[in-house]
Amino acid sequence: MSQQNDMTIFEHIGELRKRLIIVVVFFFVAVIISFFLSQPLIRFLQHADEASTLTMNAFRITDPFKVYMQMIFFLAIILTSPVILFQLWAFISPGLYERERKVTLSYIPVSVLLFLAGLSFSYFILFPYVIKFMMNLSGHLEIHQVIGINEYFQFLFQITIPFGFLFQLPVVTLFLTRLGIVTPMFLASIRKYAYFVLLVIAAFITPPDLASHMMVTVPLLILYEISIGISRIGYRKAMEAERMLEEQEHESNPL
Repeated sequence: MSQQNDMTIFEHIGELRKRLIIVVVFFFVAVIISFFLSQPLIRFLQHADEASTLTMNAFRITDPFKVYMQMIFFLAIILTSPVILFQLWAFISPGLYERERKVTLSYIPVSVLLFLAGLSFSYFILFPYVIKFMMNLSGHLEIHQVIGINEYFQFLFQITIPFGFLFQLPVVTLFLTRLGIVTPMFLASIRKYAYFVLLVIAAFITPPDLASHMMVTVPLLILYEISIGISRIGYRKAMEAERMLEEQEHESNPL
């Protein structure tokens, strides 16, 4: 941990600047790659089962361009996310013990996989149900829906992207536990408040029907309980590492 402690404030700023420059460069490379991936991905999403019965319309001249740019930005963020996480780890790693560096470095691939798992869950499970619910409601109300391409993709992003971040909860919890910022006892003590917050988040993501609300709420509550369990494991290992360090210091300095 001595490297981090020995660095001055200007060295910290210089290090942060270097990390940000690397992220920006990789982001622009990802944007260029996304230019070639966005068009086939938009076409695929338009012809997927969830949208195959819908006719996409552009209500404004700029709608196709807006959707195209949104998809480019979305893909660029996904492609850059491993670099962002690694640069964040590289910035804080000098302040960690060697064992903690190795452990926290392993969080990066897990975090990316959880983000993709959240997107997959929301797109393949939640999103088709929401679309079906909305179309059935329109049929019962005898409303003919004219779907705008911009509105469709905005709704798609609104449903899927939050789940990518919400699925990061176990990793974030373990990371904060290893840094000593939170403990499993604290997470357990605020369980009822956390449940309320997750219920509110689920209400914002889903349409106002009980079934879709429960489809979102139950996985979020399970994620929170998993996060507490993972936090207990991380907390126990942190305590063991701290105890071993104290024993080593006591052996080296018996007086």
